[in-house]
Amino acid sequence: MSGLLKGKRLLITGLITEQSLAFGVAKLAQQEGAEVVLTGFGRMSLVNRIAGRLPQPAPVLELDVTDEEHLGSLADRVSEHVDGLDGVLHSIAYAPQSALGGGFLTAPWEDVATALHVSTFSFKSLAVACLPLMGEGGSVVGMDFDARQAWPVYDWMGVAKAGLESTTRYLARDLGPKGVRVNLVAAGPQRTMAAKSIPGFDQFERAWMERAPLGWNLTDSTPVAKAALMLLSDWFPATTGEIVHVDGGFHAVGVPVSDT
Repeated sequence: MSGLLKGKRLLITGLITEQSLAFGVAKLAQQEGAEVVLTGFGRMSLVNRIAGRLPQPAPVLELDVTDEEHLGSLADRVSEHVDGLDGVLHSIAYAPQSALGGGFLTAPWEDVATALHVSTFSFKSLAVACLPLMGEGGSVVGMDFDARQAWPVYDWMGVAKAGLESTTRYLARDLGPKGVRVNLVAAGPQRTMAAKSIPGFDQFERAWMERAPLGWNLTDSTPVAKAALMLLSDWFPATTGEIVHVDGGFHAVGVPVSDT
């Protein structure tokens, strides 16, 4: 089999539905020659059913990134299916409803802490848990949403993403000597299950449709998956601590692009 990721062994986290960014990456990764191991959390019967829609069978592991036992056993569980890892995709984020939709000033610390633990700290936790399987180096890629400014309704998830971006730089510093690259893909909005849980998410959809210079498809994750695969491949050997925007150019403009 030929392809960009021929012979690569990847762990892809965060699978929920076919609309999940993780599913798009896993599907394309298999098509490009990678051997894939998946993780999900919660509704594992659904996760297994969705995994069955990939081009090739792939093992599915349960992973709660806030559970030390899950993290501590991850390397051993992955080793039951592959003899090492060349790449890891972190596609995990969650915030309680109180921390979204305009609740920035009122969200209790307990809910904010949950958002930061699942969406930010887990990036470090996952990388460290997988490190024993990356003896020859590799690539860790996370899914981001541009955190350079405050967004409507995004609230504490925006803060969590800002923390994710900072965490990436520190991981790049500490894992670089081990040959591990750490980067993010800052994707434009997609109609995933996670996005649908954000009150007022349609504000993002309208803004992207109006402003993205290249246009933006809310239901096609292929551009995001392609960027993730490039970072997981050998084609960015000297890139780490980077944020690659895959958003139709939205981040680069301040007002809608005129047709004239």
